Amino acid sequence: MSRIDYWHTINPAFGARKLSKIIKKEDGLSVGRKLAASTMETMGIVSKAPKPNTSMPNKEHKKFPYLLRKKQIWFPNQVWAIDITYIKMGKSHMYLTAIIDWYSRYIVGWALSHTLDKAPVIEAVEEAIKKCGVPSILNSDQGSQFTSVEYVNLLKKYHIRQSMDGKGRWIDNVIIERWFRSLKCEEIYINEYLSPKSLKKGISEYIVLYNDIRPHDSLQDNTPKHTYFNIFLKTA
Repeated sequence: MSRIDYWHTINPAFGARKLSKIIKKEDGLSVGRKLAASTMETMGIVSKAPKPNTSMPNKEHKKFPYLLRKKQIWFPNQVWAIDITYIKMGKSHMYLTAIIDWYSRYIVGWALSHTLDKAPVIEAVEEAIKKCGVPSILNSDQGSQFTSVEYVNLLKKYHIRQSMDGKGRWIDNVIIERWFRSLKCEEIYINEYLSPKSLKKGISEYIVLYNDIRPHDSLQDNTPKHTYFNIFLKTA
């Protein structure tokens, strides 16, 4: 699972067949296509090439259109993106739900869980709204957590427009995908977290570094926190 997560983070388009070959060649592990495919299903991911989507959808749930194609993002809280990713933890693992503001790249909310459940997704959204207010649009993939009645009703409660990636189009939610890659390459893979407490502490410290301290080229060398809150101050 650890190596599948690593190579999937490097290139989300790799499928089970490609991953099994890479893991055999680069990591020296005997992994067949079927084992790679079943492990990916357990982790809640599949290839993000134009084929089945990253999270497992529920066919009975309603899907929503993608609202961000050619849309200009002018200010914070105009668009947020939410997603879930697998996190290695010693011999176990957890799942991280994170929400990012598209305009400023500011991480507005997050939650850790042992399972791929809708509860931490709801928790992350509620936390983000309490901390940062209500976005106009919240984009996600087509995973069952984001098509659940509870999630859909939560967004309706706050009058948030729900947007969803096109099937298999990981590029539609590329902002949060890139942040997950940075988190894993810069923090998760170089540390051996052995408990949920230490993992949560490490992620929390990384988010503070990312949000508050590190400048971004795409933000004219400002930090996400400065960009997010400074625009609100100027508007006020």
